[in-house]
Amino acid sequence: MTVLGALSAAVCLAAQPLPAPLTERTLRVDYVFSGTDKTATIALDALGCFDGWAGRRVHLDSLALHGNGQIRMHDAQTGRLLYCNSFSTLFQEWQATEEATRVRKSFENVFLLPMPSVPVDVTVVLYDFHRRVAARLTHRVDPADILIRRLGAQPPRTRDILRSGTSEDCIDVVILPEGYTAAEMETFYRDAAVAVESFMNHQVFSELRDRFNFVAVELPSAESGVSVPRRGEWKDTALGSHFDTFYSDRYLTTLQLKRMHDRLAGLSYEHIIILANTDTYGGGGIFNSYTLTTAHHSAFRPVVVHEFGHSFGGLADEYAYDDQYEEQYFPDVEPWEPNITTQADFAAKWQGMMGRDGVGLIEGAGYQTRGVWRATPDCRMRTNAYPDFCPVCTDAIRGMVRFYTGR
Repeated sequence: MTVLGALSAAVCLAAQPLPAPLTERTLRVDYVFSGTDKTATIALDALGCFDGWAGRRVHLDSLALHGNGQIRMHDAQTGRLLYCNSFSTLFQEWQATEEATRVRKSFENVFLLPMPSVPVDVTVVLYDFHRRVAARLTHRVDPADILIRRLGAQPPRTRDILRSGTSEDCIDVVILPEGYTAAEMETFYRDAAVAVESFMNHQVFSELRDRFNFVAVELPSAESGVSVPRRGEWKDTALGSHFDTFYSDRYLTTLQLKRMHDRLAGLSYEHIIILANTDTYGGGGIFNSYTLTTAHHSAFRPVVVHEFGHSFGGLADEYAYDDQYEEQYFPDVEPWEPNITTQADFAAKWQGMMGRDGVGLIEGAGYQTRGVWRATPDCRMRTNAYPDFCPVCTDAIRGMVRFYTGR
């Protein structure tokens, strides 16, 4: 597997301090990614910081997955790699749409890094679907810079849904309300509890529940519900989300990432789940960015888990379309997502699990009917009807939890 192996025995470890020159503060770096289907540009937008670091304390100089992009922080004097992470973005998804062939657009992106005590060089790299470098930016960050904004003076109120330990020991997941008014906050808290219960109904999260904190955040919207552009409905909501992303009816996302992180500054968080106050089917999950799903549709429970499989686990969709506009997977490039393969480097995937628990090679995944394979006939990453993750996805999630917690 690409992620660090299967989880070892669950033992409680003492919180590991960050190594110097990293500090117990968070550096927020805002970028604008822009371009077309064939071009990409990265621009630094702003820097900010707030007290506390909720990110991982182990494997700081390693990547769990390659991702569609990477961010790295090096000590400016010694060149030592201090921290790195991988991610995916809506910008890169948009580059595979027809619209990207005829217009240039820009997208906000926000990344959280441990705050250094010395000057560092931060490098952001975006990759195309062939894993070639599409854009790169390196810039200096001096912690003494007077233009680094101080954030988090008044963090929002929160309510614990599942508290398993400290931020130093656990993976902190915040659950945000979208389209819930102040009068509907209790409804949101109940929905957040349902979401966490849905995770715990899946074996991998149930057995690892002591590694997670789930915290609901009070962010009321001025209007109830979310925007549905195809109906001409635009709502004043906390996070500015809307359906019809990339003109796909059920793709519900927010492009207002700076607004979202502004509202969260000062809280302990690594991963974000957004619940939308609507019964219209839809959602989305972007690796190391956020999960967004509708809380009042009948498929809410399986969908929120599926989307978290994307945003937390880096798992790919295992279903396929016959009308995909542009292929994203090619026979000479092995996908970085752990649950699909082109067989370009199958040894790096589930080759060692073949024949166990029904694991095999089944063609049709990653939105493509040909040339991409999944491990089992069905899985949480393929349909809402299937009750759990397949063995390959389960193993990948276990590996991701171990990557974050070291246990």
